[in-house]
Amino acid sequence: MNRLRVLKLGWEFPPLINGGLGVACLGLARALAKHVDLTVLVPKASRDEVPEDFNLMGVNHLTVSDLKSAETRYRYESFAQVRQVPVSLDPYECGESAEAIATGHVMEPGEEAAFSETTHRQLESFKTGELYGSDLGSKVVEFSKIAAKMAMLETFDVIHAHDWMTFLAGVEVKKATGKPLVVHVHALQYDRAGADARGWIYEIEKYGMEEADCVVPVSHYTGLIISSYYGIDASKIRPVHNGAHPVEVFTMKKKFPEKLVLFLGRLTSQKGPEFFLETASRVIAQNPNVRFVVAGTGDKLRPLIESGAFRGLGGHFHFTGFLDKDKVNDLLSMTDVYCMPSVSEPFGLSALEAAQFGIPAVISKQSGVAEVLKGALKADFWDVELMAKHINDLLSDDELRERVVEQAKHDIAASTWDAAGAKVVEIYREFAS
Repeated sequence: MNRLRVLKLGWEFPPLINGGLGVACLGLARALAKHVDLTVLVPKASRDEVPEDFNLMGVNHLTVSDLKSAETRYRYESFAQVRQVPVSLDPYECGESAEAIATGHVMEPGEEAAFSETTHRQLESFKTGELYGSDLGSKVVEFSKIAAKMAMLETFDVIHAHDWMTFLAGVEVKKATGKPLVVHVHALQYDRAGADARGWIYEIEKYGMEEADCVVPVSHYTGLIISSYYGIDASKIRPVHNGAHPVEVFTMKKKFPEKLVLFLGRLTSQKGPEFFLETASRVIAQNPNVRFVVAGTGDKLRPLIESGAFRGLGGHFHFTGFLDKDKVNDLLSMTDVYCMPSVSEPFGLSALEAAQFGIPAVISKQSGVAEVLKGALKADFWDVELMAKHINDLLSDDELRERVVEQAKHDIAASTWDAAGAKVVEIYREFAS
């Protein structure tokens, strides 16, 4: 069987990452490279870490002459330029308002996308600017044009685009080359803003999934949202669960005698930190010998601290802010229970990472990882009474704790990036044939 050639479009890639998207892209890329010839194009790549098994290209390393070496004329057809483009977007919050929309120049479908001085300045912004800075909207559009140009210099059989920031690029490359497009959905505007989610990001997500040949959500939970709220034909949805990077598990001694319950993630409405606080207050009412650690940062950090202090819970809480991977592992090594009360979680990779450390989990039913961690104790995100009961049970019942941990060992043994990569390769072959 011939080895397929794949062009993968991502928005972030280790070590230059903002969250779980880059980690997932790396894990999948390594797994795919065992089966396909892989080129990965991202806005910003590090020169210090060059993969040996696949080709990684960063727009931050390109020059205008690189782009001009492609075909000189290309008709830019994408949705991006016939709609108003937000000049400031937060990919983790809804963040769209009338004040955030700029009209600017509106290209008509088929207008030539010349690489002018504006594009030169945009290339410079990929070298120095933030991936999720105030010009995110324009970066998304510009990346789609650059990707279409660069695609003309590559030979490939399938296009694979990760999340909404690259969906326009995927569509443009498909239009420029005629190759099949697979879009990978790690998170949705629905997760961030709820069932009433609309606006520029929602429209890009919908447009990209409509134009794609196949949609790969990270869970059946997300696949149902895609078909129900975005109106995407269920026949082209192929869920593939994330994997987890193997870690060297170790144990560290806590500096305090109490049990430790951990929340790990961005402090945004989507992750449910307020429900974690409510759950904690109920746990403490029955068992005051528990401390709660909130690891992460976001717009809910200050309100969470203030609310905890108002309730008299400050002595039971530690807020660490953002932690790098090594410090996260140190924290996991001393954790007794992991709690993930997400309001809407496409997957929830951190729960798998906790399971690797033998930590029993209490997770919301509104998550993709609930499909994988079959033995984890589950509750609706809003059911803080049941979540608190689950935590207290795991802290007090050694037999229950052992059952949950043992089941998780079996679950994570099958949750590898190699398993995910094999499923994705099957999808490639289905649509590239």
